[in-house]
Order: sequence, then C-alpha cells, then structure tokens
Amino acid sequence: MPAIDLNGRVALVTGGGTRVGAAIVRALAGAGCDVLVHYATSEAGARAVAADVERLGRKASLLQADLGDRAEVSLLAERALGVAGRLDVLVHNAANFERAAPDALSAEVWDRAFALNVTAPYLLTLALAPALRRARGSVVAVTCLSATRPWKHYIPYSASKAALANLVVGLAQGLAPEVRVNAVAPGTVLPPASFGDDQLARLRERIPLGRFGAAEDVARAVVFLAENDYVTGQTITVDGGRSAVS
Repeated sequence: MPAIDLNGRVALVTGGGTRVGAAIVRALAGAGCDVLVHYATSEAGARAVAADVERLGRKASLLQADLGDRAEVSLLAERALGVAGRLDVLVHNAANFERAAPDALSAEVWDRAFALNVTAPYLLTLALAPALRRARGSVVAVTCLSATRPWKHYIPYSASKAALANLVVGLAQGLAPEVRVNAVAPGTVLPPASFGDDQLARLRERIPLGRFGAAEDVARAVVFLAENDYVTGQTITVDGGRSAVS
C-alpha cells in the first residue's frame, strides 16, 4: 500500500485536457482522485478527459482559465476551492513551448514563457497553499530535461523550466512540513508532430532505452510523488536514460 491513499482525494491538474496533462488526469483518477481539469483553450479535450474520469467512477470538474493572466490565476484558485471545497494534489502541467531561433529571440517570447511556466505555478501554489496545508497535500510540477540541458531554439522555454525546477526546491522548504513539493522532468515524450523521420531517428539514437517515452510514463511518476509522504524537493527524471549520456 502507498503511504498516502489517494482514494477520495481531490487533485487539480493544469493543462489537463491534452497530451501529458490528460494522462496525468487519468492516472490520478485511476488512483482514486476526483479531478479538477483545468484548460485554457482545449475544451473538447478537457471534456473527453472528464468523461474518462467519470467512467473510472470518480468526479471530474472543468475549470477554464488563461494562466498567462495573473487575475485569472487567482480566479482559478477560488473556483477550484469553490467547486471541491478542498485540495490534496496540485499538478502544474500547463506550459508554453514556443520555438524561437537565437536570431528571433524577443522580450515578448521571454515574457510568455515565464508567465505561464513560472509565474503561474508560483502564484497558484501560494493561493492554494492554505488548502494544501490543511490537507497535508502535495504539489507536483512538470519541468523538463531542458532545465539542465538548454535547447538553443527554445532558450526562454528552457530557462523558464530551470526557474520552475528551482522554485520546486524553494517551495519544498517554504511549505514544509505540511506540504510536499516535487517535480517530474520528462525527456522526449510525445515529440512534436512537425519533427521529420530523420530528426526523430537522431533523437531516438541518443536514448539508451532506444524509444521515446509515453505520456503515461510521466503520469505514473506524478502519482508516485503524490503517494509517497517522505519525498519532497526532488525531481524524478523520466527520459529513458538520456540524461545519463554525456
């Protein structure tokens, strides 16, 4: 049995309507959570995921918000507690993943990356910290392998994920002992559809396990961190061994 039984607990997953976020929602529901599914524009995906949650016998509620807007971050926190009345698990999955070549970098690209990838998780965690303290809950942020190995065409994204990883360590100290804060850092999981076969092959060759990850690989790590009550301030890297290769 896990240290924390998630059955009947409440989780909020940002960006829960698509891709990795949707897999995290399903995994938490499978572990027994009722789930608040946040989305920005992917309403159809969020509704489909909510239906999956209900098929698993758990409750699902949809919450729309533009997390690039600080006022909407505050409203999301209020609405989440208004709907559920409590919060046990907060997952920061929503992210800005904007390509910008070095000669196309701008202040606007930087601001968009940091607003969604760092400021929103920071402010949302602070707004929900009292509820998480009452529940002795946990926060899990989805960072990225690029937090330690920046990608030249994604410099603002990589820098913002590094800041998020640092934020996890700081909040783990600041919210202890009632709230645990951890991260999952995916490697190549669900590569962009724009990547060609040759590019995908080169990426795959760098992964010791010889394959790309699945969204479910990340989701299982999130559930592990939500269930283990003696892990905080840590990052689990889910990359098939890519970070072990020099």
